[in-house]
Amino acid sequence: QALPPGISSLVRRAALTHNDNHFNYEKTHNFKVHTFRGPHWCEYCANFMWGLIAQGVRCSDCGLNVHKQCSKHVPNDCQPDLKRIKKVYCCDLTTLVKAHNTQRPMVVDICIREIEARGLKSEGLYRVSGFTEHIEDVKMAFDRDGEKADISANIYPDINIITGALKLYFRDLPIPVITYDTYSKFIEAAKISNADERLEAVHEVLMLLPPAHYETLRYLMIHLKKVTMNEKDNFMNAENLGIVFGPTLMRPPEDSTLTTLHDMRYQKLIVQILIENEDVLF
Repeated sequence: QALPPGISSLVRRAALTHNDNHFNYEKTHNFKVHTFRGPHWCEYCANFMWGLIAQGVRCSDCGLNVHKQCSKHVPNDCQPDLKRIKKVYCCDLTTLVKAHNTQRPMVVDICIREIEARGLKSEGLYRVSGFTEHIEDVKMAFDRDGEKADISANIYPDINIITGALKLYFRDLPIPVITYDTYSKFIEAAKISNADERLEAVHEVLMLLPPAHYETLRYLMIHLKKVTMNEKDNFMNAENLGIVFGPTLMRPPEDSTLTTLHDMRYQKLIVQILIENEDVLF
């Protein structure tokens, strides 16, 4: 595939080289202080866990039991147990994909598949809101039935309900798709005036995203590019989608209304850049 002239060498190399290491999904353990009933041994050092209460910590995602001190040395090898994952929405993105052994959250795949099957030409796609009660129904269906959730046109003929459910999934993530750790770096990249340098800076920050977040963002941008290719019917270009998805995909680490208002144009610009250059950036 021919790349646009003027793209920096770094971005050109990234576009031509698939980084297999990026999909070596790691996940930190979610340790919480735990009181064990009966004798327990640490699963890291194999020594006895002394005491009557709060003898150690347990990972609430995979169930690993260790001493509090040992928890600092446990590698990032958490394999979440599906039995411990009670819902789809509001669940940490990496936890969900590790539990289901998928590259992306299945709710993202299922919603996008449905939207592309029957909604790409729908006017105001993603901008027009669906009925809130029906969007909540879709959320409950995914939380209850997982990948078996029925979001077909027979049940939800209005495609705006499905787009609303997908946006809600992203808004409900405890850590946004564009993580808190990378937020300020993306904002700084958006402020660069030179287009080539800005694109290179965006690419460098993308490489800092956790693999599950990166893959979810990549898949979404490919989809949104398809949405823009139907602009004559749906009236949604990359800038319009940036307005919708900017605050949905990225939120400032500190919950400040002033920061949010100040950063809105940069949030929009980042998403716009990701959509317009998805074939080069990812």
